[in-house]
Amino acid sequence: MKKGLLFVLLVASVALSAKSQTERYEVYAIKFASTAHGFPISAWAYKGPEKDSVNIDFMVWLIKGTNGKNILVDAGFLNDMEEAKDFSVTNYVRPDSVLSKLQLKAGDITDIIISHPHWDHIDGIDLFPNAQVWMQKEDFIYFAVTAWQKVGNNGGFNKRDVRKLIDLNLAGKLTLVDGDDKEIIPGIKVYTGSRHTFNSQYVLVQTGINKIILASDNIWIYYNLEHLSPAAAGGTFDAAAYVKAMQRMKTQVSDVKYIIPGHDDKIFSIFPVVTDGVVKIK
Repeated sequence: MKKGLLFVLLVASVALSAKSQTERYEVYAIKFASTAHGFPISAWAYKGPEKDSVNIDFMVWLIKGTNGKNILVDAGFLNDMEEAKDFSVTNYVRPDSVLSKLQLKAGDITDIIISHPHWDHIDGIDLFPNAQVWMQKEDFIYFAVTAWQKVGNNGGFNKRDVRKLIDLNLAGKLTLVDGDDKEIIPGIKVYTGSRHTFNSQYVLVQTGINKIILASDNIWIYYNLEHLSPAAAGGTFDAAAYVKAMQRMKTQVSDVKYIIPGHDDKIFSIFPVVTDGVVKIK
């Protein structure tokens, strides 16, 4: 009886592994806004040069699967936010509307993986009516509860986004991921450790040819990755963990070009252009 059960479990495990390996995805970076001017690298990377500048973009990432999945990593923001004014946001297109550049509509998005709950990455979650949202459990608890207590830190958080996320949870459209190295969708894993927010996550996609890491703000700009420099002051709960996570990412891909930072405009000159503001990461 025990041998039979073990055989069944083994067959099931092999089948799940085979399914994961046969999923095929294409990955796109999609710009929906920019800043009106460059920023000193020192504003984004600890001890980075003050005289050199970086052009900052706001983007989401689309993972398009042969399995019918259209997955967004992060959801962008609505341009009525006060925080957007601090960045002199320009060339803004609402995140659901910008999908038309890839012949998709908001209702086509099946899933949204939230890397972390800062306003510019989470405010657009209610634009996608059919999406199941994935977020780290500890990050959710900190964002929705602890950050607003006297001991908390709610920098970069917006109260209306807390309400949006709670509404999604009440509607059964929020899945909380508990921990590191979790395959949440076949061929797609999430990893923690950077602590950009309390327990932020990054996404590893198996495209069938290469593994691609969508780091989001677990790496702000390419300078962070190239120099193993943590986020500038206030950009992480743990600077050493931020660096350690980047070191780990480098071991998870065949080429560092497949590690994609969260805000660096240079992304759009590295990869093949699909259309204005959209590149295919390959």
